[in-house]
Amino acid sequence: MEGSPASRGPEADPQAVARAICLRLLTMAPRTRAQLAEALRKREVPEEAAEAVLERFSEVGLIDDEAFAAAWVSSRHAGRGLARRALASELRRRGVEEDTVKEAVEQLDPEQEAETARRLVARKLASTRGLEPAARTRRLAGMLARKGYGPGLAFRVIREALEGEEPEGVDDPIDPDYPLDWL
Repeated sequence: MEGSPASRGPEADPQAVARAICLRLLTMAPRTRAQLAEALRKREVPEEAAEAVLERFSEVGLIDDEAFAAAWVSSRHAGRGLARRALASELRRRGVEEDTVKEAVEQLDPEQEAETARRLVARKLASTRGLEPAARTRRLAGMLARKGYGPGLAFRVIREALEGEEPEGVDDPIDPDYPLDWL
């Protein structure tokens, strides 16, 4: 494209510019092919040059959306406690193809996801002491919902946690008639 950053200067080989942009971005953090393609579009690198560089980087393993997705799921689940739904959404926003997203989130064992939800609730439980049971439940459920946990798992884990801390003989802290449509 005439007048674009990739066409200026004496050494304005569009593929060299595309390689430099991709390498710079990849040294900062892992990126998906879609993220790199978008960066090249913003820098007005001609489409043919961008596609050639992206294809070559994929061939040599510098771009690997499957590895990116698997690492993303593992890291974000362990670090932030995100559930499958939230992880899949984040990967889609980064331009990862749907089949790759499904493969990556399937590596997360449902029991592992439930255990992470239990840990998140246990960590937040103390800060809700003194509140009404319904308010505690709402706060805990809201926290889990923001992290992508479904209502079924969320309320099961919350019920377990609240029953585990309440003395015997106390009524069920979660009202079964409480409307759940806000989730």
